[in-house]
Amino acid sequence: MLEQFNEALAHALDGLPDSRVKEAMNYSLQAGGKRLRPMLVLSACEAWGGNWKKALPAAIALEMVHTYSLIHDDLPAMDDDDLRRGKLTCHRQFDEATAILAGDGLLTEAFAVLAASALSDHQKVECVSILATAAGSSGMVLGQVLDMEAEHVLIEDLNELERIHVNKTGQLFAAALKLGSVVAEKTEYMDVLDRLGKMMGIAFQIQDDILDVTQNQESLGKSNSDAKNHKTTYVSLLSLKTAQQHMMEAYQKTEELLKILPIHAHGIEKIILEMKVRLK
Repeated sequence: MLEQFNEALAHALDGLPDSRVKEAMNYSLQAGGKRLRPMLVLSACEAWGGNWKKALPAAIALEMVHTYSLIHDDLPAMDDDDLRRGKLTCHRQFDEATAILAGDGLLTEAFAVLAASALSDHQKVECVSILATAAGSSGMVLGQVLDMEAEHVLIEDLNELERIHVNKTGQLFAAALKLGSVVAEKTEYMDVLDRLGKMMGIAFQIQDDILDVTQNQESLGKSNSDAKNHKTTYVSLLSLKTAQQHMMEAYQKTEELLKILPIHAHGIEKIILEMKVRLK
């Protein structure tokens, strides 16, 4: 499944005219990673008995949106990072203006991919709505804004910190589960999938914060901009030990939510296990 996805992703931009911005888009899109979100799309589709290959366009679209968010998150106006997945960030490899346009290009191309897919018109509309809502100003963009506003501010309320990361990280995980379900034509449990994806996002972010203080830059493949930007993290708010406990509780909640769903959840369970043992 991963091999087929990576093969499809490698050709996702072939129809675009050659340009510096296309080169930058491909540079970031092909930078590697575990592809957790697109694999979640495909696994969710399969879990409901659908043909996961039909979900490839939705998985590619989600990965494009995720990659755009990373490009923009790394920019000097935001986290000002030099490394992403062990490589120079897009604006370091090219330049700031090209990186902005590469992010813009990936965001808009994601919806072109959905529009050109073989899904039914109804499925296309549902997928566009899910992805746009999760990525937009009531989802991931909101999380990014809240995250920037929290720089140099001491957050003392765990709920406030979780609101940031439910939106910044959890929304795309939830979108992945819902996109796969739409392709499989099984949409009765969207509320449970939404809760499951957001809880996966919280677990992912807590682990990210833990890795930032327990692993070096070479192992992580990225720099720790949270410390540089004086952001409150789960570790700084709770302590390392308590953050680890909170992470395991979040993973336990994902398992409980999975049990509610009448699906063959092996693929989703495998992704959650990969999240638990990941090194970014």
